[in-house]
Amino acid sequence: MNIILKNIQLKFSIKDFSFLNIKIFNKIAQNSICAILPLTIILIWYVLTATETIRSNLLPPPQEVVNELLILAHDGELLSHILITLNRVFYGFILGGFAASILGIITGISPTFRNLFDPTIQALKAVPSLAWVPLFILWFGIFENSKVALISVGVFFPIYLNLMMGIRQIDKKIIEVAHINNLNHFQTIRWVLIPGIIPEWVTGLRSGLALGWMFVIAAELMGASEGLGYLMIDGQMTGRPALIIGALILFAIAGKLSDQLIYLLSLPFLKWKSSLNNMQERENHAQN
Repeated sequence: MNIILKNIQLKFSIKDFSFLNIKIFNKIAQNSICAILPLTIILIWYVLTATETIRSNLLPPPQEVVNELLILAHDGELLSHILITLNRVFYGFILGGFAASILGIITGISPTFRNLFDPTIQALKAVPSLAWVPLFILWFGIFENSKVALISVGVFFPIYLNLMMGIRQIDKKIIEVAHINNLNHFQTIRWVLIPGIIPEWVTGLRSGLALGWMFVIAAELMGASEGLGYLMIDGQMTGRPALIIGALILFAIAGKLSDQLIYLLSLPFLKWKSSLNNMQERENHAQN
């Protein structure tokens, strides 16, 4: 009997180990696929510069860009520029995200407030980012307040629109079922409204953050003397394309890492959606 139990345990352990290996292999494969395009771009970039197909004063080789960034890092300037830009994006994201969340909830719930606010917000959404620059300089001066205000404008619109539409798209029948089951308003908000809007809200946050990184470049054109946007302007004025491309790469890396951070933080709140999708897939598979 003991021998049989040991054989069964061994079989289960082998299955678990095999399943774990498959999961690890799939994860490695996914990460490898993500790296294919960036590595391909770097390879093509290197070949074009090494063969002088494109002149180095227009597109410097990758090693020159790396050397430029290493020089700034060695002097301690690079970290300072990165932290200042991160600080601006962070405060702009918090300010714009908070205002967008409040207005998105109000206009999503109340048709009256939606008719009052939404047409004006939709019109302002079409205003280009640089068009706000003279006004914000006039209102807030040329220092940090105007830059944070401009970034918050870019962050605002995607979050507002996604949140408002997420609330409007919640199935009214689900709310009726909650009332039939004697859930009060607080419980309905806790168990129905919030889980229903979180996926749309997270999408808005990620889109808003991406626009925040785009708007920070425009913000750092407003007389900035520090930041990654300033490095790009400095590279243009001093004829250093390696510095411009290096700053662009840092913008891309910072944007990707911050987006991934929001995605990871949102995963615990989106487990129910993944479970629901898996149940629906199993039901469809069973029906077929």
